[in-house]
Amino acid sequence: MSDEFLLQPLALHRIPQPGDLPLAGGPPRYSAGEGLLRQGKSQEPLRETRLLSDLPFGADGLLKTLTRPRADFAGLATSQPRVMGIINVTPDSFSDGGDRFDSGRAIEQGLAMVAAGACLVDVGGESTRPGAEAVSLAEELHRTIPVVQALADQGVRVSIDTRHAAVMAAAAAAGAAVINDITALTGDPDSLRVAVETGLPVVLMHMQGTPQTMQRNPRYSDVSLEVRDYLADRLARCQEAGIPLDRLAVDPGIGFGKSLAHNLELIDRLGLLHGLGCPLLLGASRKSFISRLAPAARPKDRLPGSLAAVLAGAARGVQFFRVHDVAETVQALQVWQAMDSGGQAC
Repeated sequence: MSDEFLLQPLALHRIPQPGDLPLAGGPPRYSAGEGLLRQGKSQEPLRETRLLSDLPFGADGLLKTLTRPRADFAGLATSQPRVMGIINVTPDSFSDGGDRFDSGRAIEQGLAMVAAGACLVDVGGESTRPGAEAVSLAEELHRTIPVVQALADQGVRVSIDTRHAAVMAAAAAAGAAVINDITALTGDPDSLRVAVETGLPVVLMHMQGTPQTMQRNPRYSDVSLEVRDYLADRLARCQEAGIPLDRLAVDPGIGFGKSLAHNLELIDRLGLLHGLGCPLLLGASRKSFISRLAPAARPKDRLPGSLAAVLAGAARGVQFFRVHDVAETVQALQVWQAMDSGGQAC
């Protein structure tokens, strides 16, 4: 097996400095990197931090991938962070189960999220919290399709949060603009084919195990590299099947088969995923790792921690954030952008 060189961007900032480069087209910039030389995926990589001007021969291609602007995703420019609002049409989701189980309420809240600044509304009809049981296909269709249809009819960009091919197809026919699959199109043997046929952009997420098993002592040798390798493989499989890279985004799957330490490392090392060449989506909103760092009695009490995770992701060049609290997240990003760019709002 040939050697593989990866780069974790370091020294991230927003004010241009001599010799630095934009990360995925900016606005974050980077001036150094932790190089990882791999001699087979089963071996511990050799790690060394270097300035960009001192990278080994042959790193030019990787630098170009890390630096070049990402293509628009679902018609949305990726030059600034974007917010995706969560609409769980379920009675049992971990954070807001039952809040939007009524389709009328779900539609109303989806429109409110768009008014608050969401560019996408993510509609799901099956809880994937740890330990959740699967729902029938008929029930998932009953929950989601009327909401997708109503929102799309009013001009809302809707993503369908599902791991089932039939739901993907029905949602696409109802006007969905994006497929968001926690199994990265592996949970249903027809998912990849349906995704190709719909022509929709797809978010591929990493998960270890299933919602029923994923939090039973998750283990990794190197979580950031294993997640990166899995997503790289899924991107390759999708492209081989006919989905171009400019219709793909990746999500490291915070909380999906990860311990507290795994989640923190993945967020800290999000820059490694930029080497895959497509937009990143981060979904850390109200996740349980927040309450393990700063106790919060209920998921709805985790807003401050959720915002901290969003800003950490924004500083690492993440393009999309999947959140429950849209208005608060949009405000936090606007203030962060203005302060971090020398007082000029983006």
